[in-house]
Amino acid sequence: MNNASDLPDPDLRRMLSGRPAVLPVGSTEQHGAHLPVSTDSDIVSEVAYRVSKKCGYLCMPTIQYGVSFEHSPYLNLSLRGATLRHVVRDIISSMASAGAPAVFVINGHHGNARHLEGLESKRAPRTRVISYWHYLEEGLDHAGDIETSIMLAISDKVRMSRAKKGFVPPELDDTGRERLSKRASRSFIEVTGNGIWGDPRKATAKKGEEMLSRATRAISIECRAWLRAGRNPSRA
Repeated sequence: MNNASDLPDPDLRRMLSGRPAVLPVGSTEQHGAHLPVSTDSDIVSEVAYRVSKKCGYLCMPTIQYGVSFEHSPYLNLSLRGATLRHVVRDIISSMASAGAPAVFVINGHHGNARHLEGLESKRAPRTRVISYWHYLEEGLDHAGDIETSIMLAISDKVRMSRAKKGFVPPELDDTGRERLSKRASRSFIEVTGNGIWGDPRKATAKKGEEMLSRATRAISIECRAWLRAGRNPSRA
């Protein structure tokens, strides 16, 4: 059993001692009219669980709030960047006290990324931050084909009858992409118009499962390699 939420205290303490742990970090924010506000948290929870199961790690409960202010005036239940960093650091410290030798923080929301970067550590507990979309060939969208396909594969919350085409960025050079990214990080709704980046109408559960399988495999390889590169915690 790899899901910490399902375990009583004695079992969880025993399993956490000497075993790497995975901490998923998501968000609660708008994902168009067809996906639930839990989308980022749902996806990263699934990725974290699959990686934990494949590697024999322990999957911790998901942090379901992140840094999503850029989605205003649409719904976002947000933490300040410093608050998120403190919350994650405190949870890592608690896991270390329980004996976890290493923690993989798997991030499911783009707005969290820069606030989590400074948490990586080679000292106990060794900590690595991984944003799951870096391990997808397709990259990242927002309530578009990628996220909608993954949600179709793992959830019954998708309302495809409401799916509408969102903002599809034109071909840009590196400078243009950076400028567009900065604009979106300030006001995602201003850039996209309807809160969607991509076209969810193309989404299928089959594509979503294929993406999840590839991401799980790639992240599992990365986690094992990272542990081998340093001191090798138990069950790694």
